[in-house]
Amino acid sequence: MEPRGCGFLLLSLHILRAVAALEETIVISKLGDNATLSCIYPGKELSLNNLRVYWQIDDVQEQCSVVHALISGQDNESEQCIHFKNRTQLLWDRLGEGDFSLLLLNVSQSDERKYKCVVLQTNEYTQVVHQAQVVLSLAASYSQPILSGPVTNSNSTGEVTFSCSSDNGYPEPNVYWINRTDNSRLLPSELSITLHDDGTYSVLSTLKVKATSDMQIECFIENKRLQENISANYTQEKQNNGSNTESHKDLEKGGQGAQAAGIISIVILLALLAVLICWLWKHRSSKLVSYTDVQPNEDNRKLNSPV
Repeated sequence: MEPRGCGFLLLSLHILRAVAALEETIVISKLGDNATLSCIYPGKELSLNNLRVYWQIDDVQEQCSVVHALISGQDNESEQCIHFKNRTQLLWDRLGEGDFSLLLLNVSQSDERKYKCVVLQTNEYTQVVHQAQVVLSLAASYSQPILSGPVTNSNSTGEVTFSCSSDNGYPEPNVYWINRTDNSRLLPSELSITLHDDGTYSVLSTLKVKATSDMQIECFIENKRLQENISANYTQEKQNNGSNTESHKDLEKGGQGAQAAGIISIVILLALLAVLICWLWKHRSSKLVSYTDVQPNEDNRKLNSPV
């Protein structure tokens, strides 16, 4: 008689291991995202009524290892770990095609484990027809680094300090300092990595170097898991470049002064033009008044003159 207890079946899975070692699939997911754990048995149509699919944590020391169970075409949550309740889904539209991949919702650091998918077929007897192992690795991108400095050290002649900080990343980063004048690596003076309550890290690194007139310092924050490498840099211009910069600023100021003088000249010209127009208008008005005074006198003279 076939045992029907889910716990007994899970225990028996350790006996039904394949002889050959399973190939591990590594899935990288960002914190808070949904992760798909792949388990595909291709090339054969299967009847769900004769199948049992188990997703479990691949660690014999775990007190609760059941992540998701499908028995005879129905989800079975009776022995599912509380941590995974309402967070797992099978892809129902693909089950008949042999795709038993699991969707794990809203992943966190506690989900960063090795998982095992076991597919059993129950006809005359129960047999394992497919197994898969998936390693879930989590990651989070670090923020754009903030590079501060240089700050002159009071207790050391000619030495300055730079600091480089970045937040909200996972896992712990690698931090590099590069001297861009010769592309040599510089050793940091201090490195502090802090773990926060949400599981992410922040990093603060400081660098002490001899001050030069052409310093070019760059700080790199590397997240190997995401293959991300972000940086911030500082460039100290040479003295002659500084002189050129000052000259450029003087020219810029001179140009701004000339522009202001031009605007003032235009305003003055417009004011003079307005005064001229006003004077001409008044002059023309006075002539019209004089003409109207003379015209009646001439008409009277004509009337009084003898015929």
